Amino acid sequence: MLRELTFLAQSSGQAWPQRMMDMLLAAHRGCERARTQGITAVPSRQVLRWIGRYRALLDEGQALNPQRVKEQGKRGRAKQSDAFNLLRRLRDHEQEVLRFARDLSVPFTNNLAERAIRMPKVKQKISGCFRTFAGAQSFCTIRSYLDTARKHGVGMLEALRAAFNGAPMEFVGSG
Repeated sequence: MLRELTFLAQSSGQAWPQRMMDMLLAAHRGCERARTQGITAVPSRQVLRWIGRYRALLDEGQALNPQRVKEQGKRGRAKQSDAFNLLRRLRDHEQEVLRFARDLSVPFTNNLAERAIRMPKVKQKISGCFRTFAGAQSFCTIRSYLDTARKHGVGMLEALRAAFNGAPMEFVGSG
């Protein structure tokens, strides 16, 4: 989402995408401060301020990027601008976009999820495909084990050594 907002800020010349990024990043910083102070939830009045600012920026963007109307005699829907499509997604998925502010256990980014799927996609791109379903399952099991080890601060070599010695590590809270 931040990449799309950056693109729109640079390509459209409109101010709302940069202001939206600034608001989201300020909310992220506020959540990080709360976490470091040991606070389990951001005060609801602060979350409501962020939601109000978020909605105001959506309204500003919508005013500058209205929905295109289908031309008479043309088939199908009217092609919408990138800005309109992003604004619609941000409005439709407001709960999910701002979940990090309401629930401090939710990360601000999906980088961990993207990192987890990166290796299978690279393997697939290089090899073209997995030869067998069992091979794909084995690859995913190994990658999952190594990713979990990394998240628990265990080095890959140490985790692999334990697995090859017949005593794979068990990670509490993993499931």
